[in-house]
Amino acid sequence: MMTSFRFRAAFALAFALVAAPPLAFAQQVTAPPLQTAPGQAPMIRTPSAQGSSQGISAQTAVNAAATENASQLNAAGTTAAAPATDASPAVAAQPSAESSAKSGKSIAVGLDELSPWSMFLKADIVVKAVMIALALASVASWTILIAKSIEFVVLQRKLGGLLRKIASARSLAEAQIAVGSSRSVLSSLLQAAIAELRLSSDLPSDAGIKERAASSFTEITRAEARRVRVGMGLLATVGAISPFVGLFGTVWGIMNSFIGISKSQTTNLAVVAPGIAEALLATAIGLAAAIPAVIIYNHFSRVTKAYLEQVSRASGTVGRLLSRDLDRSHVAIHSRAAE
Repeated sequence: MMTSFRFRAAFALAFALVAAPPLAFAQQVTAPPLQTAPGQAPMIRTPSAQGSSQGISAQTAVNAAATENASQLNAAGTTAAAPATDASPAVAAQPSAESSAKSGKSIAVGLDELSPWSMFLKADIVVKAVMIALALASVASWTILIAKSIEFVVLQRKLGGLLRKIASARSLAEAQIAVGSSRSVLSSLLQAAIAELRLSSDLPSDAGIKERAASSFTEITRAEARRVRVGMGLLATVGAISPFVGLFGTVWGIMNSFIGISKSQTTNLAVVAPGIAEALLATAIGLAAAIPAVIIYNHFSRVTKAYLEQVSRASGTVGRLLSRDLDRSHVAIHSRAAE
């Protein structure tokens, strides 16, 4: 029992020592100021040295803990802000990349929509028919170029070779043998001359044989000219009317564009441009068909002229052979008469 009493006394003393400084400090704070006489400086109650030092220590600990918490919060905020700061350029760059990709895709789609083939598919039925007709006319012009080039090369080489063969012939018979069975304008001229001699053999005079043979030569030459000029009329027609046909398609397309503008009630270029582009495509195709056709026509006009001059040479050569045969027949008749 004595021991229990001592233990209780020690516990009470320890509690008094621990609780005394805060109570003293609380009394110091809550105690009212002392009354002083007039003219006397007011008296300030100060805590004891032990209570003051303990209060300052507690306040210092609180301030240190607050400072440490603030530094930890600042460090955490800096660490969290760093990734956000680093991620902000990537986030900002992502929309710009997407916008540039979308703009590039829209430009590509716009260029694809304004390609000649897409404009042809979207054109009006009348404009489309004009384009097809002009395209076929252009194909016909290039076909004539290839075919006539081959034809003229073959004709000129063949006729030139035959003229060289009969250059040394002294009569129509020798020339006919030299030519053989070759089918050419020179063969036709020789056959016409021989046929005229045979048909005029029973006439009393041969004065008109040359004139009749010359008339036959003229007909053969004209027939050959008509034959080699086949296709030239088409070239002339394509070269002359293709620009106007294309212009008709352009006028029709622009008319439809203005009708579309009136219906949509807008003058936005995105609405107007496709129709006008389709209309202008018809004019472009018309010029693309007309310009080569005119050039090809002029080229073959020169080639045809050169070939017909060569045919005229052949006609003159056959006429000279006919004249020699007639002179020989006159000499033979006179010699028989002299005998």
